Amino acid sequence: MVRDAAIQGYLKNLVGEDGLEMIERASIDELTDEKIAEETGSNLNTVRRTLYILYENRLANYRRERDKDSGWLTYLWQVDLSDISRNMDEEAQKLIKRLETRFDFEAQNVCYTCENSCNRILFEKASDYDFICPVCQASLDFQDNSLLIEVLRGKLEELKRAFE
Repeated sequence: MVRDAAIQGYLKNLVGEDGLEMIERASIDELTDEKIAEETGSNLNTVRRTLYILYENRLANYRRERDKDSGWLTYLWQVDLSDISRNMDEEAQKLIKRLETRFDFEAQNVCYTCENSCNRILFEKASDYDFICPVCQASLDFQDNSLLIEVLRGKLEELKRAFE
């Protein structure tokens, strides 16, 4: 059912390996969670967890039917991956925003750390501590983050090109 590696990666991140296997083995029919578990050979708890996560992400739908005799509700589920591209685009945009925030922080701040890497401390705080680590009492030294800034810049450019 799911052939694209990017979609497989997204779903695996979303529902885990067991959930991905369940999705790949599930039919496109409308079925109860018990029938899906039976059809796919998956654990019922895995099926339910996967279906709820997919539903929360608008990748599964359900319909309720009431049994006329008992009054019990039956939920009929259907996996619907038609919106997965939109979901992946939204996640990518969130990632870009987080990377931009991190890039801005790294580019605009000077940090210090001790030889034990207890904490990264901003210059202002480091001067308050007289450049002594508040955890281990070792001296705080300038942390060169230029490589991190370049990596973040490259990743941002790569992601932005992919979504233009």
